[in-house]
Amino acid sequence: MTSLDLALLYLVAAVFGVVICRSLKLPPMLGYLAVGVLIGPNALAFAHDSASIQYLAEFGVVFLMFAIGLEFNLPKLRALKTAVFGIGMAQVVLTIAGAMAGNVLLIAGFAMLGIAWEMGWQGSLVLGSAMAMSSTAIIVKLMAERLELESPHGKLVMGVLLFQDLAVVPLLVLIPALNSSGSEMMTALAWAGLKAAVLLTLLLYGGQKVMRWWLTLVARRKSDELFMLNLLLVTLGLAWLTEHFGLSLALGAFVAGMLISETEYRHQVETDIRPFHDVLLGLFFITIGMKLDWRPLVDSWWLVILLTLAPVVAKFALIAGLARLFKSPPGVALRTGLYLAQAGEFGFVLLTLGAQQGLVAQQWVSPVLASMVLSMLGTPILVMYSNRIVMKLSSSDWLMQSVQLTMIAKKSIQSEAHVIICGYGRSGQNLARLLEGEHIPYMALDLDPDRVRQAAAAGQSVVFGDAAKVQSLMAAGLARASAVVVSYHDTPSALKILHLVREHAPKVPVVVRTIDDTDLEKLKTAGATEVVPEAIEGSLMLASHALALVGVPMRRVIRITRDARDKRYGLLRGYFHGADDDTVDELDQARLSSVTLPSASPHTGKLLDDLALHALGVAVVSLRRANGKGLLVDGATLAGGDTLVISGMPAALALAEEKLLGG
Repeated sequence: MTSLDLALLYLVAAVFGVVICRSLKLPPMLGYLAVGVLIGPNALAFAHDSASIQYLAEFGVVFLMFAIGLEFNLPKLRALKTAVFGIGMAQVVLTIAGAMAGNVLLIAGFAMLGIAWEMGWQGSLVLGSAMAMSSTAIIVKLMAERLELESPHGKLVMGVLLFQDLAVVPLLVLIPALNSSGSEMMTALAWAGLKAAVLLTLLLYGGQKVMRWWLTLVARRKSDELFMLNLLLVTLGLAWLTEHFGLSLALGAFVAGMLISETEYRHQVETDIRPFHDVLLGLFFITIGMKLDWRPLVDSWWLVILLTLAPVVAKFALIAGLARLFKSPPGVALRTGLYLAQAGEFGFVLLTLGAQQGLVAQQWVSPVLASMVLSMLGTPILVMYSNRIVMKLSSSDWLMQSVQLTMIAKKSIQSEAHVIICGYGRSGQNLARLLEGEHIPYMALDLDPDRVRQAAAAGQSVVFGDAAKVQSLMAAGLARASAVVVSYHDTPSALKILHLVREHAPKVPVVVRTIDDTDLEKLKTAGATEVVPEAIEGSLMLASHALALVGVPMRRVIRITRDARDKRYGLLRGYFHGADDDTVDELDQARLSSVTLPSASPHTGKLLDDLALHALGVAVVSLRRANGKGLLVDGATLAGGDTLVISGMPAALALAEEKLLGG
């Protein structure tokens, strides 16, 4: 097969794998692995693991490490220091130590039976490193869907995952050095450590200022193409630099991510780099799947099951025990262990590297790969039934949840016609102060234990609870509430709350806060009584202050802003399209367009209402005469040279312009 044939085969396989997994609601990573097995030399033999494709797949690991580097910043580490450097570090170290100790026991046990065990301590270290990893991609996605990222166990899980990702950096340097022996290995490790220290010091000491200056210079050119080219140049350039220093490509990409993480371009970079990250990482997982030989698995199925269950049970027990050691409640500790018990994508990276270095015998590669894939397949099931499992393993967790709901109910039981505030951040607290000023009772639910503790100590009516769960809402007195306010901007969570309120208390009005008007219609359809977009409200306040300062009477200012709200922001939902607005997302947003009628327009003398532009899905925002005088839209008569500002979707605007200009 030519390189083009091979690339097309990989792409077709990837598309089918992702489509099937999306249909079954499984992570796309498992689809990549499955099609890799199918087209690989050990199954249908459509493709072989060529050097060119393997090198291209390595770029997937490069961009994965770059994405991890973007998440590595000091504020996040400080916030999660106990989970990262306490539970996370202990889990990785003890998992590797446990694998090496188990290998020693196996050597001794097989020696007593007269059987030679072909696994050195270097191979056991590689296997332990691979098993210590958990799947960041799968777990973060599942927790985001379940709205658990800010929960107590969610924060512990994120901290442990962060340390696992960081631990990959030294392991990528360590594993190639293990191929040496004795003093040579120590020399190789010391030399690699020295080069890494020198290079990282130089890059991190002055690199951040240079990176911010350079990205600012590029951003001022206002070219997405140029920004993307420089992003790829920085990522691959630093990867090339670290590789030529005798280190790994992944280390350079990690440093590039770190340098950009402290700049103001971090979020734009995350968005821009994701397509490369996802596609190339998919190729990497296909090449991993091609290494899986199914024939030994049929003969040694018992070994695959053992290698699947033993690490999962051991990691669950270890992580749950460590979480308890660091004073986490039993339920939180058990959930953290369940969520992190599976294998991870970096485990494939480390295992492949160990096999390439000859540290792991080939007969072990397929069984271990298969066991890792099976453990990842089981992760959604473990997470789905985590509550039931925790309830059975810990009676105190059921008791704690009952106590938590009882505390919520106890605080709200005396409240009647109160407001339930979902989220007690800055917006929620400001609302609470205004309600207190009007002597209106409220009950706030929040998932930040520190914030809840401090606010409750100050005498405010706030309790720890998840507003997206029906039990918490009912305990907060949903049936007796006068209103529910979602004070944080998270559309999936808001939609879940709206569904619960409409199902259990359909007469209670719900006010939802959003960043802009993108999801306004979706939230209104779901049952929101009112949606408050921050950007629109900010523009209204800006306009009202400006109007008052230039002399418009306050009564008229209030009426103007009130009319805008009454029309549900209709006048404001749009923007004038520019040359730099050609993005996919903006094609679905309302736009503004200015249309000037010809001097000999056939519409001269007609009433604006007679044109029925609203039937095309277009609203007339303003009308201005040729002499610059503005008119009220209602009841206006058109004349040649008039300029109309119309609002609508791009297709509707095109039809309206054609009607206005062509008659």
